[in-house]
Amino acid sequence: MSVNFGSHRLVVGAHYGMRDWLSQRVTAVLMALFTVLVLAQLIFSKGPIGYELWAGIFSPQWMKSLTFLVILSMIYHVWVGMRNIFQDYVKPYGVRFVMHVFAIAWLIACTGGAIEALWRL
Repeated sequence: MSVNFGSHRLVVGAHYGMRDWLSQRVTAVLMALFTVLVLAQLIFSKGPIGYELWAGIFSPQWMKSLTFLVILSMIYHVWVGMRNIFQDYVKPYGVRFVMHVFAIAWLIACTGGAIEALWRL
């Protein structure tokens, strides 16, 4: 539904466009920089790549905090993408609602598992 106010048209809707686009780009850049950081630590490390090396990379508190931020960014990135796909391509409201609920539950479970693995190191 749209309402005309003189020459300006007000379109009522979700208004997600720019915010979603920007959040996808910001979270993608954060995840890419984190990946480069971890790869650099692996490339410039000495010895075999095993549990000890991975535990050493993720043991400092600053790395755990940064990884936690990247996990949250990735979950938000995935949620925005999935929500937009569901809204664009799944037309029956009931099916879309079930898919949203399933996606939210799945993302929360993934977040819990990632955090548990991170702080268990």
